[in-house]
Amino acid sequence: MTLPLVLGSGSKYRRAIMDKLHLIYNVVKPDIDESAINEEQPEQLVGRLAEEKAQAVAKKLNGEPCIIIGSDQVAVCDGLILGKPGTEEKAIEQLKSFVGKTVTFYTGLAVLNSQTSQCEVRIEPFFVTFRDNITADEIARYVELEQPLDCAGSFKSEGLGVSLFSEMKGNDPNTLIGLPTIALLDMLRSQGINPLS
Repeated sequence: MTLPLVLGSGSKYRRAIMDKLHLIYNVVKPDIDESAINEEQPEQLVGRLAEEKAQAVAKKLNGEPCIIIGSDQVAVCDGLILGKPGTEEKAIEQLKSFVGKTVTFYTGLAVLNSQTSQCEVRIEPFFVTFRDNITADEIARYVELEQPLDCAGSFKSEGLGVSLFSEMKGNDPNTLIGLPTIALLDMLRSQGINPLS
């Protein structure tokens, strides 16, 4: 008997990806402090937060046996960790700082079996190179059109954000949206969950 599946995220983008995978799941928001610890590297940060989100959901469910997915993402440019902009001004500022540069996105993914307390964590990188000829007007227009204020890096790669790029590199384009599905499905298969069976 497979355990129920729970997505530990309030993100509408992650839910949209889960829906495409034909998986039956519930959503529980983890509500944790997402601050970085002193000198924590981006990979460490997203791995820790993904696992903490899964553990926080397990606590909310009072030990109910289930498989919980936790995920977290940051963007890194010039050695700086960048979160969600929150405002149009910050989104424009972030995007201007990316012109002609490669931004690395790290997504942490955790799959926790609350019955056995076994938790597998993976970190998936993805690299986005921005055009070197993006104008300030294009950036302002992009932010106005897509309002990417709740997205790490201030863009939506599944939408018009690609108009800002010259190149994308990584194992799975869904990593950019915050849920690396190739890795996720591999991790879920080890827990007996497979949308194709």
